[in-house]
Amino acid sequence: MKKSKLFRALTLCRLPEDPGTRYGYSGGGYEIVQDLIESKLFGSFDRAMHELVFSRAGMSSSIFAQPLPIALMGRAVRGHYADGRELAGGWRIVPELAAGGLWSTPTDLAKLLIEIVRAYRGEPSQVISHAAAVDMFTRQNNGPYGLGGAIAGSGQSLALMKRGQNVGYQGYMLIFPKTGQGIVVLSNSDNGTELATAIIRRAATVYRWPPLGELAD
Repeated sequence: MKKSKLFRALTLCRLPEDPGTRYGYSGGGYEIVQDLIESKLFGSFDRAMHELVFSRAGMSSSIFAQPLPIALMGRAVRGHYADGRELAGGWRIVPELAAGGLWSTPTDLAKLLIEIVRAYRGEPSQVISHAAAVDMFTRQNNGPYGLGGAIAGSGQSLALMKRGQNVGYQGYMLIFPKTGQGIVVLSNSDNGTELATAIIRRAATVYRWPPLGELAD
């Protein structure tokens, strides 16, 4: 199979650090993963995610599509700037699918978190293996992240958390694998982080979550 243009271009790049030696946030790194999935497996990233993740987790309202299909536009909430102005056209087109091109719902993302926790506990999961789930909840290269999300606490307080931010939209997802408690908050505003933080803090009190420190990115 022919190598993709992106993959061939990457072979000419010089990495600033040796892989595995230090932590560095890299949204662009997910585009490399996307390219490999498209070139080696399915040809379409969205089709791959539907087959490997969405259909297995029961995520019926999730799609990696930019621009959004016309048939789904009526279901999408419009994004807003911090001053309340609506984004022109309702939302921006984000061509970087793996890094920021997902359309989803709180319910669907909660279903994904539940599948990850099931795998972490060694229970049957259709989405991910136990070993991979353990790696997700293990800090990598002495950094704040596991695989895909920030890690906080230990024991009963161990948590996987991730903030989502595109222009006009902000949200947060968090889960404690030991207790099974968690939350997903999505908003269509650049002020959404403030709302999500307030909701999460209140939920932690009402539902008596394990100790929750600072919410990481």
